[in-house]
Amino acid sequence: MTWNMSGRVVLVTGATGGIGLVTARELARAGAQVHIVGRNANKTARVAAQIGAASTFLADLAELAQVRRAAAEFRERVGRLDVLVNNAGAWYAQRQDTAEGLERTWALNHLAPFLLTRELLPLLRRSADGRVVTVASDAHRYGRIRFADPEFRRGYRGWAAYSQSKLANILFARELARREPAIRSNSLHPGLVRSGFAHNNGGGVSRLWSLIDRFGLTPEEGARTSLRLAADPSLQVSGQYFRAQKQARPARQARDDAAARRLWALSEAYVEGVPAP
Repeated sequence: MTWNMSGRVVLVTGATGGIGLVTARELARAGAQVHIVGRNANKTARVAAQIGAASTFLADLAELAQVRRAAAEFRERVGRLDVLVNNAGAWYAQRQDTAEGLERTWALNHLAPFLLTRELLPLLRRSADGRVVTVASDAHRYGRIRFADPEFRRGYRGWAAYSQSKLANILFARELARREPAIRSNSLHPGLVRSGFAHNNGGGVSRLWSLIDRFGLTPEEGARTSLRLAADPSLQVSGQYFRAQKQARPARQARDDAAARRLWALSEAYVEGVPAP
C-alpha cells in the first residue's frame, strides 16, 4: 500500500484474521494509529502485538450490549476516529439466537456495524476526512430485506439470511452517506478469499469453502479494496459500492433509497429496544 496514513486514527472490526487482519496491518504500516476489535482476548492481544496496533477492544459483536460497551470504551480511551472499517461478519447455515434473543446473522452482520457506527458518529464528524468502510458481498444480489421477518423466524435458510445481511450492508452505507454528507461511507465486495470463512458450519458448507480456500484470493488480495476505501486520498465519492478496487454497480435492490430509509428506521427500532414492526 502506497498511501500515507500518518496521523489518522482507525478502528477495524474482525481484525484477528483474514482480510480484517491484513487491513489493520497495512494501515498500521502506512502510519495510522490502528485499534482493533476482537472476541478472543488472547488472540486479539497476539494479533495486536504482531501488527503494532495501538490498543484492543474485546467484544462479541453479535451482542448489542457489547457493541455499545466497546464504542463507549473507544470514546473514553481514544476519543478520536478518522476511519471505521466494519469488517466483522459470518455465515450461519443453521439458525442461531444470541443471548439477547436475536438471530445471529442479522445481529452480527447488520445490526452490529449499524450500532457501532451510530455510536461513533460524534467522533467521525469531527474528522477532516471521516470514512466508514463496510465490507459487504456480491451475495447481496441474491438478497431481499424481509421487513416483516428479518430474523427468519419462519423458514430459516442460511444463504438467504446471509444474502439479506449483505444487502443490508450496502443499503446502510448508502443511507449513511445521505444522512452524513461530510463522512465518506462506501461498501465493497472483497472477492472470494481464502480466509477460513464459513468453516464454523461444518458439513457441505465447510467443504464448499475448502475449495475457495484452495483457489480463492489471498487475504492480501481480498483486503485491497478495503484499503483503498480507507486510505486513498483521491477517493471523493460516498454511498457507492466497490469491487476489485473500482466502483461497481450493485443489484437493483441495493439502489433502492426508499428501502434504505426503511431499513434505517427498522435498525434504529432494533438497537433502541423498540419492538420491530
